[in-house]
Amino acid sequence: MSAQSYLIIIFSLVIVGFLIADLGYFNRKSHKIEFKPALYQSLFWIFISLIFGGLIFFFMSKELAAEFLSAYVTEKMLSVDNLFVIMLIFSYFKLEEKYHHRALFWGILGAIIFRGIFISAGAFIIHQFYWVLYIFGALLIYTAIKLLRDKKEEHIDFKHNKVIKFAHKILPFTDSHHNGKFFFKENGKFCFTSLFMIVIMVEFTDIIFAVDSIPAVFAISQNLFIVFTSNIFAIMGLRALFFLIESVLHKFHHLQKGLSFILFFIGLKMLSGIIGIHISSLISFGIIMLALVASIVLSILFPKKI
Repeated sequence: MSAQSYLIIIFSLVIVGFLIADLGYFNRKSHKIEFKPALYQSLFWIFISLIFGGLIFFFMSKELAAEFLSAYVTEKMLSVDNLFVIMLIFSYFKLEEKYHHRALFWGILGAIIFRGIFISAGAFIIHQFYWVLYIFGALLIYTAIKLLRDKKEEHIDFKHNKVIKFAHKILPFTDSHHNGKFFFKENGKFCFTSLFMIVIMVEFTDIIFAVDSIPAVFAISQNLFIVFTSNIFAIMGLRALFFLIESVLHKFHHLQKGLSFILFFIGLKMLSGIIGIHISSLISFGIIMLALVASIVLSILFPKKI
């Protein structure tokens, strides 16, 4: 077996094992996730991701390790906007805090499946038509510029959302969360709860954000193993990050600008291949980390005026 095969086994055991332990043991009952457990979980996933990057470095190559970490950091930063939208979804449906974890768990489990499908399809398309990467590059530059102008979450209108309207047309829904259930039977008929609608919206939100994140990761690496593992590790830490976001992440208001710079740089790097300019994975990783650190430092030095 190759080193990559062993790492795939380790990756699978970590992801599946944690999902089973999470829902089957740690969070069997609905409850509010406090700040400290969320912080520990977030640090745990960052630590595990760095360890996995280290294994890639020692058993595969430093270039692939740099690609993995670059893709992971980029996906993690892109997740911040995703989390703000999820917060708005929870607020709109008035979801009790004790049900937040349940909605996020199933939403992210679905996200893992959809990301696997999208990444596999993307890898196939790139293998058949390599020039698609240049389209990805142009898309990322456009997204970077748009990101500087406005925030996606400010333009969401749930009252006229087509996904919600379509779901109500094909399925019977109630406004109740019904004790954390997704559906219940009443008078011989099945009825879906608002919690099920929330999971649908979380899934749909992730699909929309995947339009940005998957091209960004493919622009960093075309290795399917690197693209998939970096994406999933970033997603797995998404729930813990959600429970920190109100307490911590809103203070780092310059992350949006840092992310915009990173997307612009990755897109430019991709398009530079047309004229034969190649930027190494190690240099790319250094620039991405510099942008991340700079955006955090600037947020601390120049706090947002309330």
